[in-house]
Amino acid sequence: MTQRLIIIGAGMATGRALEHLLDAGADYDVTLFNAEPRGNYNRIMLSPVLSGEKTYAEIETHTAEWYEENGITCRFGEKIASIDRAAKTVTAENGDVLSYDKLLFGTGSNPFMIPLPGHDLEGVIAYRDLEDTERMMGLGPDNKCVVIGGGLLGLEAAAGMAARGVDVTVIHIMGHLMERQLDEAAGYLLRKALVDKGITVKCSANSKEILGENGKVRALLLDDGTELPCDLLVMAVGIRPNTKLAQDAGVAVGKGIHVDDQMCTSDADILAVGECVEHDGAIFGLVAPLYDQAKVVAKTLMGDEAQFVQKELSTKLKVTGCDLFSAGDFAEGEGREDIVFRDPARGVYRRLVLEDNVVVGAVMYGDTADSNWFFGLIREKTDVSDMRETLIFGPAFQGGGASDPLSAVAALPRDAEICGCNGISKGEIEDAIAAGSGDLAAIKASTKASASCGTCTGLVEQVLAVTLGDDFVIPAAASICGCTDMTHEDVRRMIKSQKLTSMPAVWQECGWKTSCGCHVCRPALNFYLLADWPLEYQDDPQSRFINERKHANIQKDGTFSVVPRMWGGITTPDELRAIADAADKFEVPTVKVTGGQRIDLLGVKGEDLPAIWDDLNKAGMVSGHAYSKGLRTVKTCVGTDHCRFGTQDSTGLGIKLEKILWGSWTPHKLKLGVSGCPRNCAEATCKDIGIVCVDSGYQISIGGAAGMDVRETVLLCQVPTEEEVVDVIKAVTQSYRENAKYLDRIYKWMDKVGLEWIQETVEDLDTRAALVERFDLSQTIYRKDPWAQHVAKAETYQPLADLTLEAAE
Repeated sequence: MTQRLIIIGAGMATGRALEHLLDAGADYDVTLFNAEPRGNYNRIMLSPVLSGEKTYAEIETHTAEWYEENGITCRFGEKIASIDRAAKTVTAENGDVLSYDKLLFGTGSNPFMIPLPGHDLEGVIAYRDLEDTERMMGLGPDNKCVVIGGGLLGLEAAAGMAARGVDVTVIHIMGHLMERQLDEAAGYLLRKALVDKGITVKCSANSKEILGENGKVRALLLDDGTELPCDLLVMAVGIRPNTKLAQDAGVAVGKGIHVDDQMCTSDADILAVGECVEHDGAIFGLVAPLYDQAKVVAKTLMGDEAQFVQKELSTKLKVTGCDLFSAGDFAEGEGREDIVFRDPARGVYRRLVLEDNVVVGAVMYGDTADSNWFFGLIREKTDVSDMRETLIFGPAFQGGGASDPLSAVAALPRDAEICGCNGISKGEIEDAIAAGSGDLAAIKASTKASASCGTCTGLVEQVLAVTLGDDFVIPAAASICGCTDMTHEDVRRMIKSQKLTSMPAVWQECGWKTSCGCHVCRPALNFYLLADWPLEYQDDPQSRFINERKHANIQKDGTFSVVPRMWGGITTPDELRAIADAADKFEVPTVKVTGGQRIDLLGVKGEDLPAIWDDLNKAGMVSGHAYSKGLRTVKTCVGTDHCRFGTQDSTGLGIKLEKILWGSWTPHKLKLGVSGCPRNCAEATCKDIGIVCVDSGYQISIGGAAGMDVRETVLLCQVPTEEEVVDVIKAVTQSYRENAKYLDRIYKWMDKVGLEWIQETVEDLDTRAALVERFDLSQTIYRKDPWAQHVAKAETYQPLADLTLEAAE
């Protein structure tokens, strides 16, 4: 007889429990309530969404189609108001009363908000769900954010916003970051890495009050009197199990909802799973024990025997590109010894804590490849007396010296845990391989290994390589999106080789799974077709991100940022008057000088965009393309015009380059710098393309970046004349347009194809000339001012509600 199961909460734990129930063929009529207006998604992957590396669609675990196919009734965006245990019913907020045979709590946790004065101001948020993430994504490069909390969650929030250009300050009350996972030395290295990426970090800092103005957050006041201005304040200081509904129903609660080993509460027909539970005095925040609980609760609901056992946990994390690992107890104590390895040049730190020749704790920073082996030593309480001298160097050095790179994985026992999130051992992966799972995708599908946070992906591939030997195939690149199995490179080759000049032609010839693409692939296809067939293909505005369609950067409050172009950072009194007049006329609340040597008008209403463009156009100013995947700025110093150290006319060259390159769509934003001498006042060596003027001519370098990945340019070539500078930069830009993956900056493209290949391309005069010719042809079509075009058409801008692809930006 079919039983009625009501689940409260569509989190990661209940989502995994549902999968186990369905796999087992459970006979339940399931109704799933969720306070969020959506189903299950991988919450631990919100950070890549925040930083722009992923979209929500890529972290959605269960789609609407999945729920429908499995007969699950979804009531998303609805809360349960009360539970009547005697009648075995729940009452929804809208008054509906539903009966249950079994009830499963998966209410998760609530973010803890420090009750500082001002904590209820507009702009003070937690970092917990997609809405919080979208709020942070709305911040632009000219916004300031303060994050309270130097734990994992706070640092992920800070890193994601910094990747978007936000000015971020992290406040942490303790003496070093992530003190629960890292010792002081590793915490120092992490702090240094964050500071190098442009994030301000203040440790041993105590928050006193949140200051506001007109009901909105204005600044954070520290107890030492320091005032930190901010447009958004994020509290990431911990979570508390969400127990109110259970407590109101009379279910036993403590720190969390009390459960036994079978995940049953004090009511035999009510179970609980996830961050809301308390088991043997412990509450849980990491995903690995939650998935163990999900497996047990599914078996209990099926009537099978199961028991949840708390395991010793390790923490393997990646914060802002820094690999971290900690396990066991690494506190100092009597009778304990430390073995420490430091390599400052590589940013590598390892510390092992031993007691009676047994490893009891480990902290690793920068190189965590051997972490699973060390965790095994801790868990098994292995006597390490015979390997003390080489212990710190890992398994490859035990027994006489280093071996091949896969030896560490080969040395792991079958019970060594590979995927911490899902509790998958090396033996389980080997068994899956023996059963026919011969690649990463198959391993994910059959075991869930590497399907959650992805940190263990490389390790899973190494297990595949060790197990399969010569039969191991290097993993294929990821597809462009869910619409096709083809990679970016595959699609680009098809577009070129078959001369596909329209999106329908691409969908048809490439065998697209959907007939019209999605918000992930359409912007990429639009760019590839533009770059490869400028004469045959016409730009599709609806396949661009919202900022590119609106020709202005959308801000967190729905207004826009308007940035007129200032060629090479040079302006005139007339232009400044036009900007001032526009700011007055359209009541622009903020006028800011940007790092790109121009002026930003922030807070322009959407309906005023055509009119403010018209006024600026009449003053001779055009769009600065501050929103585009194309040329942004060419930063210059004054060069020989005014500086006594200048060797060449850097200002004149910068203006010339900007006028040549503006309007050129590229795979990602493009920034240039021209410095008049090696003192490099224009910061040319951290731009996508940089020119440093010297006595003998011009040094052209590429591949710089000053965001989350701080990269110094590498020398491409040196040329003696301005004309050659222009041709080389046209050729490099066109080669980048024709060969790079969409949304790859120049440094990522350079890492893939190699600097030598790019050098050969631009140094061969025939190849260079051909690239220049194709670049010039494209510019004759697309070098137009979008502001002037829209003003001329006198079109009314669409309201935001009518736009698509917004999430992709």
